[in-house]
Amino acid sequence: MGSDAVHGNMVKMRFGYVFGVVLAVALGAPSSASAQVDLTGSWGATGNEDLAGDSVPVDYTGIPLNQEGRIRALSYNESQYSMIERQCQGLPAFYFVQGPFGVRIWNTTEPVKGTTISYTVGAWENRAPLVIWMDGRPHPSKYAEHTRGGFTTGHWEGNTLVAYTTHMKAGFIRKTGPPISDETTMTMRFYRHGDVLTVLAIVEDPIYLAEPQIMTRSFQLQNTELSPVGPPCVSAYQGRMPGDSVPHYIPEQNPFVDEMTDRYGVPRDAALGMPETLYPEYRKKMKPASARPGACTINCTATPPPSNR
Repeated sequence: MGSDAVHGNMVKMRFGYVFGVVLAVALGAPSSASAQVDLTGSWGATGNEDLAGDSVPVDYTGIPLNQEGRIRALSYNESQYSMIERQCQGLPAFYFVQGPFGVRIWNTTEPVKGTTISYTVGAWENRAPLVIWMDGRPHPSKYAEHTRGGFTTGHWEGNTLVAYTTHMKAGFIRKTGPPISDETTMTMRFYRHGDVLTVLAIVEDPIYLAEPQIMTRSFQLQNTELSPVGPPCVSAYQGRMPGDSVPHYIPEQNPFVDEMTDRYGVPRDAALGMPETLYPEYRKKMKPASARPGACTINCTATPPPSNR
């Protein structure tokens, strides 16, 4: 299922909106190109969405991994970040939808006509800037260089900016090891509603994902200007010398594979990113076997109920 099909399924019930568009066209309304909105500015993270999923070593919930992707993810050891050559390797272009930080967006205009040539989503310490080309240039050859930021082109569909990214380096969907290959593509849609900017990202990978990975994130317009770049990443010695072996787990030997199940009662299939667990129907299957974890007694962040105090 492609990103357009996924997006179509998400909005197919919006009959009233479709009827309004048809009526506007029939009455001779301006074309969608004239209905563009201003996406530039500083957008702060709202903090009410948790997409990082990196608090437990094996937490692939909500990721439709195929068997190859699951095996690769379970081989990952977070001690890899102690390697000097990996400390500043960076994260994929879609990390701005997952990370805790806000973003600054600005546009570059053509000096004579004043039309927008590109939009840029500012960088951070572990994420490259994302440049969205709006001047109709084609994507490069599949043999062209792949970078952390990838290559992105965009166009307007009414008030929605649609961006398509290719040429991303292989990396991770999450910091805990679920992989993406260098054949990954991403379709983003930017929606602005007043002072709220919502970004929908649909990530597709024929190598490691069984289905598209869908993420959304909302940002709030800020009066304080955010930095267009983050602090520089500086590598340092953390116990491993260049050229040392890469920390990893051999198949069937990851010691954290059942942590989500033992601590939180999450079914193992869900923790391992089985595609069927993304759908509501899976709730019927998990109820008989799933058990609610007991009351927390140590390192708790929530106040226990009165009966357990």
